Amino acid sequence: MTKPDGRHWHAPDDLVTRYADGTLPEAEAWSVETHVEGCTGCASRVSAAVRGTAAGAVLAGVREAVLAPGAVPEPVTVPAPGAVPEPVVPVRPGPTRVSGPSRAARLLWAAGPAVRGAWLPAVLGVAVAAPVLSYGAGFPGARALLLAVAPVVPVAGVALSYGPHADPLHEVTAATPGGGLRLALVRTVAVLAVSLPLLTLTGLLLPASGAPAAAAWLLPGLALALATLALASLVGCRAAAGLTGGGWLAAVAAAVAVAPGGAVTTRLAGQLSHWLDGAAAQSAWATAAVLSAALLTARRPAYDRPLRP
Repeated sequence: MTKPDGRHWHAPDDLVTRYADGTLPEAEAWSVETHVEGCTGCASRVSAAVRGTAAGAVLAGVREAVLAPGAVPEPVTVPAPGAVPEPVVPVRPGPTRVSGPSRAARLLWAAGPAVRGAWLPAVLGVAVAAPVLSYGAGFPGARALLLAVAPVVPVAGVALSYGPHADPLHEVTAATPGGGLRLALVRTVAVLAVSLPLLTLTGLLLPASGAPAAAAWLLPGLALALATLALASLVGCRAAAGLTGGGWLAAVAAAVAVAPGGAVTTRLAGQLSHWLDGAAAQSAWATAAVLSAALLTARRPAYDRPLRP
């Protein structure tokens, strides 16, 4: 570029620095880009400045991947007119080993933030706190309290493992073949695989004290998790978890509050027995799980685009 008096103009250092770190306004950035097309000196300075930023490290990695060692075909020579060309032997590139994350690392990533973040310690805390509360503090209603909280644990895991808040690349992964509902289900299975056996085993270690069986919460937990996934296609994962998990806890609290007489733990155990014990109650939860799965199947296309925050 030239100044009005005809002298050549070069990009000053502060302009180059601001262009490299992305803080230069669009109009000035366009001016710099136009200038470096014809100025080798400024182009070198801009390149050096970009290499010093975080983006420069990423670009260097991409360049190394593109220029990875491999077979390079020989240049093709154009024969002179009338000459007989030599046969061209195609060069087959040799196999190139591309380093990447291990299978265990990929599985851990697919499992989601719920099983590698704060959720897992929270589940372990619940599993340890219940026996301590029962045997250490002599609390008689530990199993009933555990069964009241257990169905919400998978719901919280689902809410934490999928969505824009859980994955910085959510918009990208939602559009990939391995993303969308498939990835959400993989992470839900990981959440269930951790919480179901752990909390059920913990319940078996606690005295019954009139509470339902230790495994009575499994179908309710599954139904609430599937309902959360179905509602997430409409309102987002966190809002859906608030509706399902919060609705369950509110219903339990309201039922205990209006139940007649007795200690709170006794009333809680009695209400949970009505809701969780017996063939009728379990059949109702199984029906709820099937209906939630059907709604989730119908809402599957919504997972092909980013969910709400």
